[in-house]
Amino acid sequence: MPLSTRWRTAAIATGTSYDAAALQSAAVLIKHYSTSFGWATRLLHEPVRTHVRSIYALVRVADELVDDDTHPWDRDRRAELVDGLHAETLRALEHGGSANLVVHAFALTAVEHGVGRDLIDPFFDSMRADLSVRFHDAQSLDTYVYGSAEVVGLMCLRVFVDGDAVRFAELSPGARRLGASFQKINFLRDLHADQALLGRTYFPGVNLTTFTDRERDLLLDDIDADLKVAATAVSQLPVSSRRAVHAAHALFAELSARLRVTPAAQIARKRVRVPDLVKAQILARSALVAR
Repeated sequence: MPLSTRWRTAAIATGTSYDAAALQSAAVLIKHYSTSFGWATRLLHEPVRTHVRSIYALVRVADELVDDDTHPWDRDRRAELVDGLHAETLRALEHGGSANLVVHAFALTAVEHGVGRDLIDPFFDSMRADLSVRFHDAQSLDTYVYGSAEVVGLMCLRVFVDGDAVRFAELSPGARRLGASFQKINFLRDLHADQALLGRTYFPGVNLTTFTDRERDLLLDDIDADLKVAATAVSQLPVSSRRAVHAAHALFAELSARLRVTPAAQIARKRVRVPDLVKAQILARSALVAR
């Protein structure tokens, strides 16, 4: 779907009070839902920080529509909400705005940086998969990870390189591997919640009650390979984003290391976390080394 050229020009040249309110709503939502991500985004330069928050705010809303079990919505109602959010996002890109503040903020970023349906549609397809797929095989997992995580990395990369098509092409593989590693680490640390509470098995053949240390290590070997490839791309990012992405990479590398020394039986019962003090140390190091 072509983006509105007229609105694209206006969005770059000026910002309205409504635009400002939308951008602020995205920042508030991110602060509410994700402490670690909020910390990392502080290392981004402006306006990159605002654009990335606007991307992740939409991602967060979609994820909550699918996963938040505090609401008495059945699966059909959740599917309607996800479909509605998807449709509203596409309308905002085409027509220049939305009554939904988070969608409006996302659209401002998407239009300015060329984020289109090639990335948006796979994301919402993965959100729908969470409502319909209980057990993934290798192919469906790859498709799900691409839509739920890799395309988000590519959206952010479009912001990071600010229109440099050559640099985007060069760094895209690393951005995808970074997004994939983040998602798979979260699958591993959320094994209990996903299987016992949400009824989803992301890793093919991995059973909560029989999960072994060998299975843990095989999964982490794959994750660490993704992190290794991603590290090369992180070092080549523009200075406006390099420190923040380095911090995010380091936080998830720390999670991977902690998961590797945690017995599989414990991972199957309790979510592994990085203590706040360690997070702060990682962020401080990233601020110094990734200049």
